[in-house]
Amino acid sequence: MSEKILIIDDEQDIADLLEVYLKNENYVVYKFYCATDAMSCIESGDIDLAILDIMAFHFASLSERNTLIQS
Repeated sequence: MSEKILIIDDEQDIADLLEVYLKNENYVVYKFYCATDAMSCIESGDIDLAILDIMAFHFASLSERNTLIQS
């Protein structure tokens, strides 16, 4: 089974490029452009690795940040 990687980056070009490279290496990629949209994926707990742009979290609420940290 392929590892699952979460990408959160508000710069779409960077997120898209990472997605292409990772999919070419047979990873399952979940890509989001803001932390709020990614919360359901984060809460599922079925991610092997998360690649985060920490600046993308300036829109996330405090409870969303805490959920990410605890996950």
